[in-house]
Amino acid sequence: MFRLGPDVALVSTVDFFTPIVDDPGTFGSIAAANALSDVYAMGGRPLIALNIACFPQSGLPKEILGEILAGGAAKAAEAGTIVVGGHTVADDEIKYGMAVTGLVHPDRIIRNCGARPGDRLLLTKRLGTGIVTTAAKHERAGTAALAAAIASMTSLNAAAAEVMARYDVHACTDVSGFSLLGHAYEMASASGVTLRFEAAALPVLPDARALAMVGELTGGCKRNRQYLADKVRVTSVLAPDLVEVAFDPQTSGGLLIAVDSRHAAPMLDDLRAARVEAAIAVGEVVSAGGFAVTLE
Repeated sequence: MFRLGPDVALVSTVDFFTPIVDDPGTFGSIAAANALSDVYAMGGRPLIALNIACFPQSGLPKEILGEILAGGAAKAAEAGTIVVGGHTVADDEIKYGMAVTGLVHPDRIIRNCGARPGDRLLLTKRLGTGIVTTAAKHERAGTAALAAAIASMTSLNAAAAEVMARYDVHACTDVSGFSLLGHAYEMASASGVTLRFEAAALPVLPDARALAMVGELTGGCKRNRQYLADKVRVTSVLAPDLVEVAFDPQTSGGLLIAVDSRHAAPMLDDLRAARVEAAIAVGEVVSAGGFAVTLE
């Protein structure tokens, strides 16, 4: 955060990655939504964006790059954000994303620390995008499952952020490549608490659990599990496929919000009224225990 005055500050973020879907315009839209998400998670309003792109010098028509940029521009426009330029470099592998700058009141910025015992944990999008898109690359994802994953990934977190601004939110993070449990670990360790998740409450994309059962997992999922092995306690009786979803790297995932328990129910009502239909309570914050995060 960079304070410009007593009532306004800048927040900036950047993210870009390789294509996770075949359609260039859809990829651009997903990448832009993903980059914008960090600003929403901080309680900010995205203002301007710069494109970051890598594209091969030969072998692919330049029209593909144009479609990617158009998809990103359309999503930025939906967010009320102006794309003011960017930079492209030659690379054998396509990559795209944005550097985004937004505005926030310096006294109302929301960080991924500050969760308090007694808070409820809310999640605003379903999980499993990594599993479904990996299966799509292997031509094993159904049309409906892929469509649901794309709809989730292209959905902005703007409405959720607008609702969040009206409540006593103590901490928030967007859920991305470190998985639900990985980002929860960051929040828990920064807050000095334990985050307890109710596995049965986790919202899951169609077919994600079935695809996990047949091995459609990303390398990132395995790395998340390895890194978090001594930081997260998973109850042994849980279904393995559901556990995989909790470790699954997300692209343009939802917001994980720690809110005063008194406000959790009305906030969920407002989120659903704002068409954040997947919003659900997934756990609670408790005093620090042996593990930073538990999945029970």
